[in-house]
Amino acid sequence: MSNSYKVASSTDSVCAMRMLAIIGLGYVGLPLGLQFARCGVKVLGLDIDPIKVESLNSGQSYIHHIPSEEIQKQVSEGRFTASTDFSRIREADAVVICVPTPLSKNREPDISYVLNTGKSIAPHLQKGTLVILESTTYPGTTDEDLRAVLESGSGLKAGIDFHLAFSPEREDPGNPSSKVAKIPKVVGGYTPACLEKAKALYLQAVETVVPVSSCRAAEATKLLENIFRSVNIALVNELKMVYAAMGIDIWEVIEAAKTKPFGYMPFYPGPGLGGHCIPIDPFYLTWKAREYGQATRFIELAGEINTSMPKYVIQKLTEALNSVKKPINGSKILIVGLAYKANVDDDRESPSYVLMDLIKEKGGKVSYYDPYVPVIKPSREHSHWAGLRSIEWDPLKISHFDAVLISTAHANIDFSEIARNASLLVDTRNVIKNSQTNPGIIRA
Repeated sequence: MSNSYKVASSTDSVCAMRMLAIIGLGYVGLPLGLQFARCGVKVLGLDIDPIKVESLNSGQSYIHHIPSEEIQKQVSEGRFTASTDFSRIREADAVVICVPTPLSKNREPDISYVLNTGKSIAPHLQKGTLVILESTTYPGTTDEDLRAVLESGSGLKAGIDFHLAFSPEREDPGNPSSKVAKIPKVVGGYTPACLEKAKALYLQAVETVVPVSSCRAAEATKLLENIFRSVNIALVNELKMVYAAMGIDIWEVIEAAKTKPFGYMPFYPGPGLGGHCIPIDPFYLTWKAREYGQATRFIELAGEINTSMPKYVIQKLTEALNSVKKPINGSKILIVGLAYKANVDDDRESPSYVLMDLIKEKGGKVSYYDPYVPVIKPSREHSHWAGLRSIEWDPLKISHFDAVLISTAHANIDFSEIARNASLLVDTRNVIKNSQTNPGIIRA
């Protein structure tokens, strides 16, 4: 396709739709559905969780950065409704899949959510319907795995009877300047006709569509974006440890380096990687690459560095406690921030859980404070912490802990108050300024 990488704009012609079905109403699917609804498209949100469905239909948000008022507006005006009834896919002209793609216990891709969703769609798939996968995955998932499930369950053929495409999600939760309508949408189709249908769909809700030559090229684009971040975060995490050994502050170095107006982009160290993307997505490519006899040493090394960060932090915590003649065994430790990033309530793959596990293994007594995560919900990875509640904000309580470890820098936390009241403070996010002059504050 000679014009595969031509950028299409919302001024191009679009088609009218009866209904768009979005499967998976989480951090990706819900914002996307609301954006289409704002643009006048009738949206049916499908989810297997009846509690989510009931909440949305009553106009209540369960995601911190999505206001309930926005949901209430779209529901009341009849542009958005939620359901657990997948047979309603028959009413839709297009179906967008936004379900999780985690790693298995063996750190291998788990696309069971995608395939099971495909099996739920297939019996109700109508001729001419457009199916788009947005879940991050390895190249070949859409045109091989998902296509096979849809075709076998429906008796229809992709590219002939129905359209098939992939468009990677580009959500940035907690970033107020990140708007669905403004973020360019990469799209790859199973056939040229599939691509045109997908472009026409997205141009009803986003300003710019970037077409690529295939579903695999679109899948690979998303992996490149996240691998780029993973590798660069690993670099600054490694430099953090190297520079610390030399008595150099990595944060000061980054601030100086980012004054260069070309050839440099700042990345920041932390206690480890979290969220549903960066800790997971690169390993989708490493797994798939083995099928082609290719090694991904750079990606795997970055993963090793990033996953080692919690141990480095606990080492710093142990050294800090030893400096005041306290062992970690029996010490009361407060983790500040359970969400994987600032200003969100998403705790998936959060490094805070790894820190808590390591402290517990060493005999420490763990509590946490997070205004966005008042109680830990059951999960596959950290079910042993389920039910634990955040402590209430109280400067006096903070002073009773042997050490406070800052893991997530939420904007609504008064870190200066923590610094004043903590007897020992380990800062992994550079939120306490001028900490070099205070022996009770440790960078990690």
